[in-house]
Amino acid sequence: MSEIFSNTYSEIVTIINNARERAYRKVNEELILMYRDIGKYISEHVESAAYGDSFVDGLADFFAKNYPDLKGFNRRGLYRMKQFYELYKDDEKVSTLLTQLSWSNHLKIMSSCKSAEERLFYMALCVKERYSARELARQIDSGYYERYMLSQKPTTSAIAEAKRATGNVFLDTYTLDFLDLPESVSERDFSSAIVNNLKNFILEIGKDFTFIGQEYRVQVGNHDYFIDLLFFHRGLSCLVAFELKIGEFKPEYVGKMNLYLEALDRDVKKANENPSVGVILCASKDDEVVEYALSRSLSPTLVSEYRLKLIDKKLLQRKLKEYVELAENSLEESDN
Repeated sequence: MSEIFSNTYSEIVTIINNARERAYRKVNEELILMYRDIGKYISEHVESAAYGDSFVDGLADFFAKNYPDLKGFNRRGLYRMKQFYELYKDDEKVSTLLTQLSWSNHLKIMSSCKSAEERLFYMALCVKERYSARELARQIDSGYYERYMLSQKPTTSAIAEAKRATGNVFLDTYTLDFLDLPESVSERDFSSAIVNNLKNFILEIGKDFTFIGQEYRVQVGNHDYFIDLLFFHRGLSCLVAFELKIGEFKPEYVGKMNLYLEALDRDVKKANENPSVGVILCASKDDEVVEYALSRSLSPTLVSEYRLKLIDKKLLQRKLKEYVELAENSLEESDN
């Protein structure tokens, strides 16, 4: 009987939490719309010859004298509202996203992103992954946008097929600076450090991942094999096996991963789930070697690099700029 009541109580808690979530979303929506409308008001008055830039200073003084407890309405805050309105007033692509982000996340995106494309990317990512302000700041500071875009560039056929089969959800390079590991580390310590920092690892690879186990055992014949890390991906609806390698990628890693994935599909995968996916996470890789190794692979397998320190964001930006320019030149040549 107590179990029945316990289940009933948990349902009530769920109702309460859902109502709170709806209330928070509504309050946040109204707050964002208020900032936008204030920004519009300021922008229009600043443009007027009768007011000019002094309008913001006067408005800030007004709030300081009459509403000293009202936060965010100083000169800097008012200019941010003006910037917010002017950035997005003619951008229909972001209109449905604006009220789904917190003001803190909007401020980070506005201050850190250099293009409309980058802003749209992080806004959509915030909505999808439900980032907190700290989580968003981490992704922007680690150059997630640049790493994602560079992962989409054209590549060899086998690698492209593996990416297509997995919905392009995996990056070519993952930044694992939060592990706080030395450059020289054993694979066992590497695996344990990830498990000990699982929340940050899932933030890096995507919140659709659910952790299943470390050193996950699969049996083939009379032999036991152990998968370094096993996850389930909700979006792909499949098991994802991670193999961690502290050195350069080697072709034989693919054969071992194929064995793991076949064992998972035969003995662990449920009937309603998609075939399992493998990710070989290495310190470095040669894409030509990866192409040859994957060309006859039977299962979707990705090979990615990891970095134990943050990559210089300016370097990532230069690489992305070079890639974009190369793509534009190729497009112009094909048109001619």
